[in-house]
Amino acid sequence: MANLRFKALEMVEKRSTERVFPPSEKISDYFAEDAFTLDKMKATLSPDLYKRVAKAIEKGTKMNEETADAVASAVKMWAISKGVTHYTHWFQPLTGATAEKHDSFYDAQSGIEKFKGSMLVQQEPDASSFPHGGIRSTFEARGYTAWDPSSPLFIWGRTLCIPCVFVSYTGEALDYKAPLMKAVDAVNIAATRVCQYFDRNVLRVNASLGCEQEYFVIDRALFNARPDLVMTGRTVFGHIPARGQQLDDHYFGAIPSRVYNYIKDFEIEALKLGIPVTTRHNEVAPSQFEIAPLYEDINVATDHNQLLMDVMKRVSARHNLKVLFHEKPFAGLNGNGKHNNWSLITNTGVNLFQPSSSARENLQFLVFLICTIKAVYEYNGLLRASIASAGNDHRLGANEAPPAIMSVFIGSELTTVLDEMEKSGNIRLDKGENMYMKLGIDKIPEIILDKTDRNRTSPFAFTGNKFEFRAVGGSENVAASMTVLNLIVADQLTKFKTTIDVQIEKGKEKKVAIANVLRQYIKESKAIRFEGDNYSESWTKEAKKRGLPNVKNTPEALLAYQTPKVRTLFRKYGVLSDREIDARQEIKLENYILKIQIESRVIADLVLNHIIPTASKYQNILIKNALGLKELKLDNSEVRKSIDSISKQIKIISSEVDKMTEERKRINKIEDSAKKAAAYCSDIKEKYFDKIRNAVDKLELQIDDDDWPLVKYREMLFLR
Repeated sequence: MANLRFKALEMVEKRSTERVFPPSEKISDYFAEDAFTLDKMKATLSPDLYKRVAKAIEKGTKMNEETADAVASAVKMWAISKGVTHYTHWFQPLTGATAEKHDSFYDAQSGIEKFKGSMLVQQEPDASSFPHGGIRSTFEARGYTAWDPSSPLFIWGRTLCIPCVFVSYTGEALDYKAPLMKAVDAVNIAATRVCQYFDRNVLRVNASLGCEQEYFVIDRALFNARPDLVMTGRTVFGHIPARGQQLDDHYFGAIPSRVYNYIKDFEIEALKLGIPVTTRHNEVAPSQFEIAPLYEDINVATDHNQLLMDVMKRVSARHNLKVLFHEKPFAGLNGNGKHNNWSLITNTGVNLFQPSSSARENLQFLVFLICTIKAVYEYNGLLRASIASAGNDHRLGANEAPPAIMSVFIGSELTTVLDEMEKSGNIRLDKGENMYMKLGIDKIPEIILDKTDRNRTSPFAFTGNKFEFRAVGGSENVAASMTVLNLIVADQLTKFKTTIDVQIEKGKEKKVAIANVLRQYIKESKAIRFEGDNYSESWTKEAKKRGLPNVKNTPEALLAYQTPKVRTLFRKYGVLSDREIDARQEIKLENYILKIQIESRVIADLVLNHIIPTASKYQNILIKNALGLKELKLDNSEVRKSIDSISKQIKIISSEVDKMTEERKRINKIEDSAKKAAAYCSDIKEKYFDKIRNAVDKLELQIDDDDWPLVKYREMLFLR
């Protein structure tokens, strides 16, 4: 019992729970104390300078040097007063993680702390080793980070962090933030123009996001004793325990005390940073949990989700715990996703996806609802590509994750409304207390919030006053999928506005024109709507009849970026150039290749250095036992069966690993990334992973528990 597994289990037994105390009983006393919010800016800048900053944030205009210097001076004083010694441009390269290079405020030559506007606004980190997809040569190191004033500066540790975009020397985006900001600007322009049909006071439409984050928590010692978790983020082996999530007893249950204190601790840090976390609960699988914030501006919400994951990782070390964001850390159990709750809010405070008792507002609501459905229908392949990753391929379509088929759920009541509009072509809108205007559709009834149930199996569901995109992976940067969602909706709203304007110019009454176009959109996009169980086999068959693609792997999904329709879309709104599209596809393919390659190597390492030696040793013990029974002339048939079974599994494992290794050598010679990724998917992952795993998991049940080298599922999931 001296192996690493049992040493880890001994450490878990000795763990104690340390209570966490917030800095104040009232969250309002410390909320955003480590974020340089607009309120802090207003308190430290002159009224004139503050107006300039506020205008730059609202309008997206550039700050002049004087304004930047004033902000830098105010930020420096605030940060130094809180013990900060360094600053960094905090950005989101295409690695999926955040990046930072720290510089000191202290200038040794002058002997004082310095921080100018130029240092705030722009920096030049070494960009040579960040993913670029062929945009630049490796030896070319120049890249620029530029301050995004719409996202608050914050202090993490003793460092002032400045949220930034990251671009190459030649101006191409090398991050997730820059394209997101462009897509959000596109949807703002398109949505505002459509809103003008209904309310001339609407001057801006903001995309809003509330990002629920799922995660697992296990003891750090148990994590460290699993080389596969350390190297890949998921368990490549592990027999499903007798008790998993089938009893549903973990879901919404009492949070274990040790985990509760960890959650409380990272929530305090998050709240101090201005991240509005509000909801915490046990998720479906044992040791799985969820944290959810309030809605925010989508750019800030995206930054906050990236920052929250970093906070959760760092704080977990204080509690000797490890947080897992991987989409499928444990086979046979619920995976981790990010449920992206997305909506559009006008500057007048109207949620455009909020049904109303007002006929006029309901017509506006239906415009945005139906245009969004149409957008998802038109670009379902691109939406699927936006969530494609090696991790998400393990998750989609299994254990309460939505399938790879993109579809939209709107609920029974809205389905009735849209079916009625399509069928009869009549609508009745209130025009005063007792007056109605016939528009060629029966009626728009009063639509009441939450009058229909939710469909948790749907990848893209309307949930009362927002759409919930549930298919996004737990470890991914949400900016990728949110860039696509906002862009496709912007495009559909633009097309809608163009069509309506043409009909109005021909003399058609505005409301009649709107009703006619909506009816057309309902018919054209009907195939994407599905109200049933997305997990069922019958839906897979039905989706195929409807012509909806079921793209189950990343290499195939990423082909969407090469379609002329998609490339035209990105170019049309200036979100990505052809070169940037190609670069992102190349980066995603390379990332997929490397992750499957690493998993393959980890499988081989565990098998050759841990599993087969352990199985062979145990087999020798059984052989001695069989020989001893034979000498005593006792029946040894059952022992021989065990020996034979173990031999078969060892043979399968050894043979398949050897073949997988040779296959990997062949595939590594392929130069084309798309072909190489497809080969890694079909000829490595799909051909060998499950076969080797099944054999290893059978051995786990056969070998003496005292000898098994890997921490078991029941230990990782139930021991805290």
